[in-house]
Amino acid sequence: MKKYCSSNVPVVYGYLLERQYVLPSPVEPYIRLRSVEPFSTRHLAMLVCSASTSTPNPSVTWLRDGQEVTSNVTSTEELVNGDWTYQIHSHLEYTPTPGERIACMVEHFSLTEPKLYDWDPSMPGPEKNKMVIGACGLLLGVVFIAAGLIYYMKKSTEGRVLVPTMVLPESYGTI
Repeated sequence: MKKYCSSNVPVVYGYLLERQYVLPSPVEPYIRLRSVEPFSTRHLAMLVCSASTSTPNPSVTWLRDGQEVTSNVTSTEELVNGDWTYQIHSHLEYTPTPGERIACMVEHFSLTEPKLYDWDPSMPGPEKNKMVIGACGLLLGVVFIAAGLIYYMKKSTEGRVLVPTMVLPESYGTI
């Protein structure tokens, strides 16, 4: 046994030395930028930028028209999930003005340069789909109601026969 183990030690040791400096490449953070209800009524809107990474220390910064925003920003501490991932959430309370550009900038060592995520105030895709489907359903309902009314009116006048009635003068008296 000793002879077998002694002869394989250099092979195993060499393998371990090779693998020691080969680290898996870090995965880019998953970023989600969304609108939520504001905490206070001072501001009309609130954005949340959430960064989830497989390695620690993501950094989130808010930019308004290219300038860093420091007021009305709250961020959570780095949170450790039970699945070996890390996350951070940053909130920006603001009053929207037309034409402004708001972005969430995320810095992480897995990124070669900071990434910008622009806020698009238009309605998200799934919500647009719900609106279109609802509008189509409403239109289809109106068409069916109109068709039903037309059919009903046509059927109710088709089966009627007008019978002339005669009005008797009062001189005939009552029976």
